[in-house]
Amino acid sequence: MKAAIINKLGATPQYVDFANPILVDGEILVDVKAVVLENFEKMVASGEHYSSKSMYPQFPAVVGNRGIGMTADGKLVGFGMMRPPNGAFAEKAVIKHFVPIPDGMNAAMAAAIPPSALTSFLPLKHTAKIEKGETVLINGATGVSGRMAIQVAKLLGAGRVIGTGRNDASLKLLKSLGADAVIDLKQSDEALLENFEKEKGETGYDIVIDFLWGRPAEILMKSFIPKDMRLPSKRIRYIPIGAKAGAGAYITGEMLRTSGLEISGMGKVTQEDIGAGCDLVWEWIKEGKLYMNIEEVPLADIEKAWLRNDLDGKRLVIIP
Repeated sequence: MKAAIINKLGATPQYVDFANPILVDGEILVDVKAVVLENFEKMVASGEHYSSKSMYPQFPAVVGNRGIGMTADGKLVGFGMMRPPNGAFAEKAVIKHFVPIPDGMNAAMAAAIPPSALTSFLPLKHTAKIEKGETVLINGATGVSGRMAIQVAKLLGAGRVIGTGRNDASLKLLKSLGADAVIDLKQSDEALLENFEKEKGETGYDIVIDFLWGRPAEILMKSFIPKDMRLPSKRIRYIPIGAKAGAGAYITGEMLRTSGLEISGMGKVTQEDIGAGCDLVWEWIKEGKLYMNIEEVPLADIEKAWLRNDLDGKRLVIIP
């Protein structure tokens, strides 16, 4: 079979012949129909992720760890947790853990949309416990996951959603996805702080989903500092998801003492929560309520696709 292969961590995958996988321990063979090419896959294959060595204990290896496949009886399934050196970026895959995909679902959409939607759905619904009418700020909303977060926040009942970003074209798109206001991060620190304070209004932010962290997070949290001596009137549930603007952020005591700011990770999310979230996301997809810019790329072009840096809010889906 053809597959995307690396011979060492940090290498660019090559489209070459690879031995057909052998079934063991109750595995099944599927024809791979769609696999998302995300930064996570690149990071793991580069050796920069903590799981790199466990996911690639031997070489040569097929890259990728999850995707959409078709079973022998013609059913689409989502799969993951593959046994090395087998991977998802191949014509065929041996899988043991899988979930059925609803009938009539497009394979590329099934591969791309649910993981991105759950990235914001789970923290909004189960960590922050969003309530109808609340104000949500999506820091870093112009990327794929940020755009999806705006849509999910609105679908979960947010009264007002603010998105931030740096790309002018993407910022204009955010309002068509449900954003009530946008903040351009390409400003001086002083101007950015002023904009954060302006958009929070008199009622302030209730929830922040942050895909950036770094300096933008520092300025945003500075806007939470009260202007006078008083106890916090509300909680600001702040959930960092990514760190595209930097791994660290300098947080001062005054940002925390009387602002109501509560910073947390994902927290406890059960398999039942994930399952219910998936069911809801499938319904949203069927109803046409979730938009994503998807570009399908043949597996034969994996080397070029792997090196691309022109995506700007677009999700690449590899099609064997």
